[in-house]
Amino acid sequence: MSILKKTPFNRFFFFAFLDVFILSFSVYVAFLLRFGGEISVFHQTMLLSVIMLFVPVQLLVFGIFRVYRSSWSYFGMYEMWNIVKAMVVSFFVLAGISLLLRDFEFFSRLPRSILFINFFTALFFASALRISKRFYLHILKRQNGSSLGKAALVVGAGNAGEQLVRDMKRNPDPAYRPVGFVDDDSRKKKLNIHGVKVYGGRDKLAELVDRLDVEAVILAIPSASPKEIRSILDFVHKAGITEIKTIPGLNEILGGKVALTDLKEIRIEDILGREQAEVDQQLITRSLRGKRIMVTGAGGSIGSELLRQVIHFKPERVIALDIDETELFNMEQELKGQTEGVRVCPVVADVRDRAKMHWVYDNHRPHVVFHAAAYKHVPIMEEYPEEAIKANIFGTRLVAELAVEFGVERFVMVSTDKAVRPTNVMGATKRVAEKIVKELNEQGVTRFASVRFGNVVGSRGSVIPIFQKQIRAGGPVTVTHAEMTRYFMSIPESVLLILQAGAMATGGEVYVLEMGDPVKIIDMAKEMIRLHGLEPDVDIPIVFSGIRPGEKMYEELLTVQENVEHTSHPKIYKAQDSNRLDHVLDKIGKLEPLVLVPDPVVLRSSLRELVSSYRPELVANSSPKGRIVPLNVPQRAATQNP
Repeated sequence: MSILKKTPFNRFFFFAFLDVFILSFSVYVAFLLRFGGEISVFHQTMLLSVIMLFVPVQLLVFGIFRVYRSSWSYFGMYEMWNIVKAMVVSFFVLAGISLLLRDFEFFSRLPRSILFINFFTALFFASALRISKRFYLHILKRQNGSSLGKAALVVGAGNAGEQLVRDMKRNPDPAYRPVGFVDDDSRKKKLNIHGVKVYGGRDKLAELVDRLDVEAVILAIPSASPKEIRSILDFVHKAGITEIKTIPGLNEILGGKVALTDLKEIRIEDILGREQAEVDQQLITRSLRGKRIMVTGAGGSIGSELLRQVIHFKPERVIALDIDETELFNMEQELKGQTEGVRVCPVVADVRDRAKMHWVYDNHRPHVVFHAAAYKHVPIMEEYPEEAIKANIFGTRLVAELAVEFGVERFVMVSTDKAVRPTNVMGATKRVAEKIVKELNEQGVTRFASVRFGNVVGSRGSVIPIFQKQIRAGGPVTVTHAEMTRYFMSIPESVLLILQAGAMATGGEVYVLEMGDPVKIIDMAKEMIRLHGLEPDVDIPIVFSGIRPGEKMYEELLTVQENVEHTSHPKIYKAQDSNRLDHVLDKIGKLEPLVLVPDPVVLRSSLRELVSSYRPELVANSSPKGRIVPLNVPQRAATQNP
């Protein structure tokens, strides 16, 4: 049998051999039914001749309809319909033969009803043969206690839930065994889907866990928003279930099909994320297709995702630039086979190296530059402010000035909410970088823009990977302060919006991404602990380590001086800073000798002269009062796409 499963050739002969007996037996049963269970001697001799006529015709039609290419283990409605069509065609072929040869004695004495009765008996036995393996695997074998898998409650009785349960039922050794559905749609209550009952809404979870001995819960709602997922998880946690799986979101499901292999762990990204941002694909395509795109900081969290997404818009080439050769190598390996004709050019370079960066621009002549290279870790940059100044200010100035020199069409700088009323060196240097690109926008054909947003979920060195390591190690989980809050968005969403903002830019804008509601870090830590099946402050302790140098208690997206303007995209706003230029390019020259013999006090003082809102002394006392959240801005006429 194992050999027969390996090749279509062997499968054909296996089923054809069985069909000879099955179809012959079907003719015999048809005669029995026609003659009331007693076949006369005359009709017994006729029976053999009928078998020799009917069976070859039916086998031939089965072959034409590719019945023998069906899988024995996965026989379903499509395969059943194929057999029905084959039987209908063979019926008409046999009826036509009988009609054409009716003048022959054999056919004149053949009861016409045999054709009709044989149609149903052959259909029944041929189908029964093919469904027998599924019946054995999914009914008899499981009733004997084999391959049961864990008892799972499926949340969501829609298309995804139905497909998932169907795949569980047909899998010979499933990891999970569906024992019930939960769905808030009252119309589905008491329905049976593949033999699995829909018991009611999510409020029944705790009761069903006890009644059905549930060991795991599977979320099968690909369209569920993070808010809805959080609500469901509250019920699941109260029911005492620690093993929770989910299926990918709508944008991740290949071809809209769901299978058991798609199940994954619930991640904090699923809870913190928002609905997938929609962008103007045509606008982005026009700005990128067929062009040379350079991404600095290509090995980082944002830069690497920019590479992944940019190649889908079919540029001529992508120049992936980073100082870290290991990350560049990893990205090159990841993108192999995915670029579909797009040339990816890894370049090891430092954005502060004038000679090398001039060579890169001269050699590749980029049309669009996404500048994501920067030092971003706040506490480290507080200790080494000279490095933040060299990378974030001098590096940005060099890359941006070369963009003007070489006539780059668009230059998009990735900025941060920490540039707003900065209390740390990193934020202050990024604020200066925003001023640099705004000022350079007036000096050439290049359209410059900055895109400002908050924390991205899961970026390197961010709080989420740190929490994950601490939880795996058994704790404690360290939170700086009980009231510490941050804005979060997913890396793919932030990059999509960066591409959208870059395509919209007319020059000089500081775009602000709508970040949703801020999240308390301690709440996020507790949720991550629960996602690991543990209880905060019971299994994993949470300790407060104190605010680190340069950290704010609350982040902001706009300065007090800035107003906000709607754009054509609902999640992208434009900060208005009275359009004044600070002539920062003339002023930053005084920083160059200071970074050679770095004195943190002197450097912070110099940054204060460049960024008047820079207040390092306000770290512990920063307040959410007066924050301007773009979500609440008044309605205005949307700007038009260029």
